Amino acid sequence: MASRFPLSFAPPAGGSSIRRARRRALLGLAPALGLLSVAPARARAFDAAAAPLDRPLILSGPPATVSYPLVHMADSGVLADVAPQTRFQLWQNPDQLRAWAVRDGADFMAMPTNVAANLYNQGVPLRLLDVSTWGMLWLVTRDESRRTLADFQGQEIAMPFRSDMPDILFSLLSVRLGLDPKRDFSLRYVPTPFDAIQLLLTRRADHALLPEPAVSMVLRKSESFPVSVVAPALYRGVDLSQAWGRILDRDPRIPQAGMAAVGPLHADVRLADRVRRAHADSLAWCLAHPQACGELVARYIPMLTPEAVADSITGARERVVDARAARPELEYFFNGLLGGQPALVGGRLPDDRFYA
Repeated sequence: MASRFPLSFAPPAGGSSIRRARRRALLGLAPALGLLSVAPARARAFDAAAAPLDRPLILSGPPATVSYPLVHMADSGVLADVAPQTRFQLWQNPDQLRAWAVRDGADFMAMPTNVAANLYNQGVPLRLLDVSTWGMLWLVTRDESRRTLADFQGQEIAMPFRSDMPDILFSLLSVRLGLDPKRDFSLRYVPTPFDAIQLLLTRRADHALLPEPAVSMVLRKSESFPVSVVAPALYRGVDLSQAWGRILDRDPRIPQAGMAAVGPLHADVRLADRVRRAHADSLAWCLAHPQACGELVARYIPMLTPEAVADSITGARERVVDARAARPELEYFFNGLLGGQPALVGGRLPDDRFYA
């Protein structure tokens, strides 16, 4: 049974992370304000009966599961009726994502749902098409006995992307357990999941919160020689999706990430529907062909291995759900952030126009 609103968690002591998040959002948007005023003049509506776009269609995403179908869309030519070419462009950290979103760096971008809401509320031309990732975060640990968040009290945890999705969900769930994420844990912030992987493999960290496929990568590396001599055993400790279900009395699925239309084409309804259908078809292909998907993704995202990508697809909670259909779950999540760190979603719930 799904629990009811409000979901909320208290901000860290002093509210410093709120101020940091707000400053990051505003500083990232400031250089683009001039571009936003002219974006409508450059917009072009997609008409299925008209000629395709006269330039490549740019899809962008991170080195994570949410990008797998975007890579397939770019490689397969499935959108040849829309544009002469479809390209995949990798973003490697949330700051790069925000910069490209406000400077028309891509047409469709895979991104965390709270970042999409934040950008929209700050005036970026953006609409959320769908949610496709419903949980991909794990606490990876050297201690097999640690199976709940409470088991990690007093422990140092390597945490990528400060004040972004891994940190946000860890804090939200910890507070709902009655724990203070800043005092009951020692959070060691690192720039990316790959930095956390290195800490685990060199035994400079015993625990890390990682997304897929970083989880699958580190587990494979820890079992291989010569790394196994240094990091002989790592385990999946806590699945944050399962923790979400237990702690909040909800289904174990988090509306974590999806695809948004950004920039000049963001309001084109026909194009959005066409891309969303292709997104669902490509995700279905990836889920049905994990080995082939692994080989394909590794060609476009060299820091990932085919084996880790294939491993991460097994049991993946990936499913394309239209943004309007996902709205109740999104608003539950957003309301939780508004109750503690409102800057993370731009200070308010996004209105109807956010949902494509």
